[in-house]
Parts: sequence; structure tokens; C-alpha cells
Amino acid sequence: MKSDAQFVIPLYQRTYSWTAAQCQRMWDDIVAAGSQDDNVGHFIGSVVYLTDAGPTTRLDNLVVIDGQQRLTTLTLILLAMRDHIAATGNESIVTVDQITDHYLINRYEKGSERYKLLLTQSDRETLRSLVDRAPLPAIASRRIADNHAYFAERLNGAGLDVGVVYHGLLKLMVVDVALDAHADNPQLIFESLNSTGLALTQADLIRNYVLMGQSAQEQEQLYLDYWSKMEQSFGQAHYATHFDSFMRYYLTLKLGRLPRISDVYAEFKTFARESRLTIREIVADVHRYSGHYTVIALRGGSDKDIQVRLDDINELKIDTAYPLLLELFEDYAEQTATKNDVLGILDLVASYVIRRAICGVPTNSLNQTFQRFGRWIDKSRYLESARAAFQLLDSFRRFPSDDEFRRAFVTRDIYNLTARRNYILRRLENHDRKEPVDVESFTIEHVMPQNENLSSTWQGMLGTDWKRIQSEYLHTIGNLTLTGYNPELSDRPFVEKRTIQGGFDKSPIWLNRSLAMLDTWDEAAIARRADQLADLAVKVWPGTMLSEAVLAGYKQITETKQAIGATLDDHPLLQGEVMALFEQLRTRILNLDPSVTEEVLKSYIAYKTSTNFVDVVPRSDRLKLKLNMNFDEVEDPEGRAFDQGGNRYTGNGDVGLHVRSLDDLDYTMFLIRQSFAKHSVGGED
Repeated sequence: MKSDAQFVIPLYQRTYSWTAAQCQRMWDDIVAAGSQDDNVGHFIGSVVYLTDAGPTTRLDNLVVIDGQQRLTTLTLILLAMRDHIAATGNESIVTVDQITDHYLINRYEKGSERYKLLLTQSDRETLRSLVDRAPLPAIASRRIADNHAYFAERLNGAGLDVGVVYHGLLKLMVVDVALDAHADNPQLIFESLNSTGLALTQADLIRNYVLMGQSAQEQEQLYLDYWSKMEQSFGQAHYATHFDSFMRYYLTLKLGRLPRISDVYAEFKTFARESRLTIREIVADVHRYSGHYTVIALRGGSDKDIQVRLDDINELKIDTAYPLLLELFEDYAEQTATKNDVLGILDLVASYVIRRAICGVPTNSLNQTFQRFGRWIDKSRYLESARAAFQLLDSFRRFPSDDEFRRAFVTRDIYNLTARRNYILRRLENHDRKEPVDVESFTIEHVMPQNENLSSTWQGMLGTDWKRIQSEYLHTIGNLTLTGYNPELSDRPFVEKRTIQGGFDKSPIWLNRSLAMLDTWDEAAIARRADQLADLAVKVWPGTMLSEAVLAGYKQITETKQAIGATLDDHPLLQGEVMALFEQLRTRILNLDPSVTEEVLKSYIAYKTSTNFVDVVPRSDRLKLKLNMNFDEVEDPEGRAFDQGGNRYTGNGDVGLHVRSLDDLDYTMFLIRQSFAKHSVGGED
């Protein structure tokens, strides 16, 4: 750092992200090293950078690939030390000018080259302000500011010798790795370096992928046009916690399947390579959908009607529906869907999830349901077709009917649905209410008390079968309400709960209106109130409400689609020259024998006789085939096939093959016939 050099953190790197815990560990290591009289150094890892990566200047321009977190943290310690020494006047160990000139600035340079460490855009101005002793920018990097404050506080601690800290800094050792920008592949090195240790987020890796391969000018432009705007719209805290999830659901929408969160980067690379779009077009598309995500998940919208419904969906934690909602909000932005469509579908999603929860339908199918749901929507009849799609779900994916929902609602243990009980009571209380009640300021009240040893008054009101009644009805909706006077009501008799100060007959809560008119709270009263609230619940969480006549038309379309599993429309890469190539290959395969059938699946198109003998995966510039044979079985004199055994690849068999043009078809059919012969009736086992 003493050399005439500038360490530059490129735009494709993640922002500074160390927390107080990591800063404390480095600080403790430095103090421990400085407290020892020996000359043993303290190793803190490697710093890897590209040389000759920028414009020619008097400085060595070193683009940091690995080590920015440690370099930035050390710079913050040195800044805190400089300011501490300036404030105390104690320059016996090291002077303010020495720290500044050796480690913080290049004194004889101007502009951005003046700074020893140049961070990425969102961190850069905050660090510059600290170096220059200037006010922090209006939108400051909180990690930079907070960690600098942490080190300043430690230096000002009682009994600390600043000389110990400085000697500890001088003992730090790194492995210094300089790469040639023209000879080394920085992207591969970046991925390898970050495959162990503190893992980068999927967002970090994706940003690296889309920016690193571009020229410095294009990197800057892509960052300013799109990536920095995404960081700002998410906000610093939410970007770190939400962007990976956003990319997962974005890819679900684009690929038709839900990637594991750990595979998002790998899936994105495949998507980017196989897409006909340029990197700029892909980043622009990601940026556009990220705007929808911030509205859906981060309260980034301005429409109050939509936001109220999104708040419900997020309170219920229905993030499994995000792929559907991303498509919906894109269509809304493009005016394919209306606001009424958006409101209606948001209501359907909430109703679908809450009805299933009340009816005890398992939730493990929701991911698959929502990741494929958009394909059933007819966008010329957006809301109606969505209702039909929900209504036609069956078995464990079903949308419970009004009757099923009502029956379950009166008997369900609502109180122990801890993640949803407040939501349920809030929605019941505020239905059609222009002045909604903040349920969080109230507590849940059991009208019939929870105390197993009910008073004689309660036993007398409930009758001789009071134990069964308490066990059966205690936590059901009929016996639950809201109050601000829970301690006062406690286990009191029902009449006192109704009439005392804060009792049911003086309550502003609508759920208490029916209680205010009763003199007795017994099994019949609980059941009547449960039935009333169940009728209300059917209105709060409405069903799909399509007549059988309307549904019949959608059912016919659905059955047709389900019969083949998918359509060629589910393969968006089948277009242009690739589609023409596919049609020729498809015709020749089907003409092999009358027994050959075609099955269109979501991930590939299968051709089978006794079983699949060739599977076709459309790509942006070719067709990728998989023959259902062992690789050592295929006769391939031209060596065009490749071994797919053991690789994760859609389809059956080990023999991979690329078909790029019509000229490839004759040889391709020579190989396909071998697989057909193996699996046709009378062929090999």
C-alpha cells in the first residue's frame, strides 16, 4: 500500500459487506499480534489483483479480484487511527501525515487517482468523505460508516495503547498475487477463489458474470443504467437479503422450473448463454422485473388498493406465488392485465392459501402449482381464466369449495395457527370497514377461559359436559375474539366479561357485537357464533365462483394440455431457424415407424416406442439431443456424439448430440436409428 498504486474495486465486485463481528475478529487479531514482542507475522489471506487492467497513468492500476473486504477494513482502521492521533496529538509512534501519505492517498495525484483505495460506486463516496474529513453523502454506505465508527470507538477505549494497534498492523502478512489482465481469465479465477471460505451471494456472482466480460466503458454504463438502480430500489439492507430470492423467482418464470437457491447463479449462466438476448438486454429485463419484485415484496408500490392485498400475501408468507405475481405485474405494466385483474388474482392467491390452511391441505405442492400457473391463464380473459385455473386444480392441489371451507372453519383450531391467527382475526374484524382496526394493539381473548379448572359459575353455564365442551371448542373461531382488556377479563364469568369496564358490550371491536347481546355462553352459543363467522369468512376469502357452464370450456382446454403435459409454446426457444430445423427433424423421427409417438414435456420433447429413444432440448442456436444408449454402444465414425453419463442433463441416456443445421440431419438420423433399434419392439433389452 506504500507504493505508487491504486487498488480499484471493479463494479462487478460485491459492495463492502463485513459486519461488526468480522471487524471485531480482525481487530482482536491485530491487537493480539501487536501485544507480542516477537517478530512473528500474522497471516490474513491473499490479495489477488489484475495488473495493466486500466488506462496508462503514473500509478499502478491494480484491479482487486479477491481481498477487498480486508483492504477496506484495514483502510477504515487506519482512518480511525489517523483521526485519533490528530485528536490526541500523540505522534510518538506514527504521524498523521505518515498514515495519510503511506496508506490513504497518493499525494501528488488529482481527482479519483488521489485515493489509494477506490471502492465500487455505492461505497466510493462514503470512503472518500472519510479520507477527506468531509460530511458523509446524503445516501451513505452504512457498512463503511458503521465500521469506521466501531474502530474509532475501540481506539478511544480506556487503557488502549495506539502503538499496540500500529505494531499489530505492521505484522500483518498477505500472499500477494498479481495477474496479467491479458493472459489470465479473471472470471474463472474469481469463481475459483470464491468457491471456498465466505461464500459470495448468488447476486454477487451474477453481477460479476454480466459485468466482468464487458469493456470498462460498458461495465460502467451497465452499472449506471441498470445495476446501481436495482441496488437503490432494493435498498442496501434488502439488496443483501432479497436479491438472490428475486433472481430465483425471475429464473422460475423464465425457465418454468424453480431452481435451488444455491443453483441460481449456475442456472442464470445457462439462461444467459442459451438466450437470444444480449447481456445488455438480459440485464435490462432483470432490472424491469426487479421493479415488480420491489412492489410485490418490499412495499415499493404506490397503489393503496394493490398494496393492501400484497401486505396480506406477505404476511401469509406466500413467496411461492412470486413467479406468478412477477408475470402478473409485468402484464399490468404492459397493460395486458388491468388493475381489476391484479386485485382479483391477489385475492384469489390469498384465498387459495388461507382456505387450504384452514382445511388442512398440505402446502408442499405450492411451489410447483405457482411456478406453472401462468401457462393456464388466457390473457385475453385474464381474471376469468385464472379463476378457472384455480377451480380446476384437484386432489392435493385443490382450491377448497365454500362448503368444505365453511365446515373446516367452524371446527379448526385457529388459536394455534400462530403464524396466521392474527391475520385471520384482522381480516374478519376489518371486512368492509372504512376505519380499520390495528389488531396488533389488541390481544386474543378466549371467551370461555383456557383455565382447566373452570369456576363453578362457568361449569354451571356450560353444563355437566363442560370438560368436553371446553376441550372441543376452546381454540375454535366461535370462542375467540379481540380485546384490549385481557388481564381484566381473565377468567371472569361471561356476564362480567360482557358488562365490566372494557367488556364486550362497550368494545369498539365488531367481533364483540354478537357477544354484547348474549346472557349465556354455552355450546349452542359458541356454535352459532362460529357459523356466523364462517359465513363471513366465505366473503372475506371468496372462492372462484365460476358456473359449470363457463368452467366447462376451460376444462376442455385444460384436459387437452394435460394429455400431452405441455405444448410447443412452452419452449420459447423454438422459433426462427431453430423451429425450422426442429420441424424437419421431428418429421423424420416420426416417419421411422408407426409406433413412434411424440410427447411434449416442459423441459424437452420426447420420442418413444417401447420407451424414450431420443429426447430433444431446444436451444437458442441449435437442438440438443440425448440418445437413450450407453456411450460405448453408439457407432459414431465421425465422433460427433459426446458422453453425457453422470452429468446433470435433462433427458434419458448417456449419448449427447448437437444439431445445428439441416446438413446435420442425415448423420443425426444415422445415430438416432441406433437408439430406435435398441428400444423398438423386438430390439435389444
